Amino acid sequence: MMTDEEKKFLLKISRMYYFEDCTQAEIAKKVGVSRPIISKGLQKALHVKLVEIIIHDQAAPTIDLEQEIESAFSLEEVIVVPTADMSTELANSALAKAASSYVLKQLKHVTKIGISWGTTLHNLVKEFPEEAHEHLKIIPLVGGMGSNRIELHSNQIAYELSKKLNCSCESLYAPAIVESESFRDLLLQTPTVADVLEEAKKIDLAIVGIGNPFMQSTLEEIGYIGDEELKSLEASGVVGDINSCFICRDGTIAKNSINERVIGIQVVELKSVSKVIAIVQGSHKADSVLAALRGGYIHTLITDEQTASEMVRLMKIQSHKQDSGQPG
Repeated sequence: MMTDEEKKFLLKISRMYYFEDCTQAEIAKKVGVSRPIISKGLQKALHVKLVEIIIHDQAAPTIDLEQEIESAFSLEEVIVVPTADMSTELANSALAKAASSYVLKQLKHVTKIGISWGTTLHNLVKEFPEEAHEHLKIIPLVGGMGSNRIELHSNQIAYELSKKLNCSCESLYAPAIVESESFRDLLLQTPTVADVLEEAKKIDLAIVGIGNPFMQSTLEEIGYIGDEELKSLEASGVVGDINSCFICRDGTIAKNSINERVIGIQVVELKSVSKVIAIVQGSHKADSVLAALRGGYIHTLITDEQTASEMVRLMKIQSHKQDSGQPG
């Protein structure tokens, strides 16, 4: 039980330490005790809650989101970029800068990087600093040809990233999705395609995006999928795509003919890569990202605050349904 005299002493030294910026040695000299007594007194003031330290940090909510998603899916790391109240342009830039900074730190023991395609990865490369890594090679993970939004294609993104890193790159001369499975099989037999895909299986690091084919879809914008194919994907239970491979809500690969017409590394092959980084922006992709996490295709997730918040909201709804025995 603390006496009134001890409480007054702890409050006195706490005011001197926290409000008056006195050092522990200065306080000890003023009150006539040893410095260790002051140190123990300050610790006790915290322990008995005479003093409470509150950190007012705008990043605090994003840290909570990171920890919640990370623990739910046993991820190596989740980075949630604070983007609340930012314009779309500023949010895009903030995410891309955070992602490029993270990727740069991973390059020490990497020799081959595989990269997919899409708007978010295009933004990533735009923000990437120029830094010489001549030992690296960049390899596109999925095909991409044509003149429509060429800057979003895997080949172009790989090339632009190789320029930023002053290293070499490969090109995959094939569309992302072809007209038929037989044509896909024919293309896979050509050396220019087969050799690149074989090399893509040996990458140390993969950088991918995650898409929602039904909302703000780049696949639809570029013309790779149309209305009939979207209906087919919906009927198959698809909620998202990684590297143009369509997945269902539980993370399994969709049984759909479109998946048999993709020229690129299959999503199951990503599981053999040492590190797969997914960079995702847009709350409309929250369900798609959760599906990818359930499938176990990703080690690190980098996303914006709004997307992470929506993911956690959906996670709680799903958890409530499971607890109450409702169908997911």
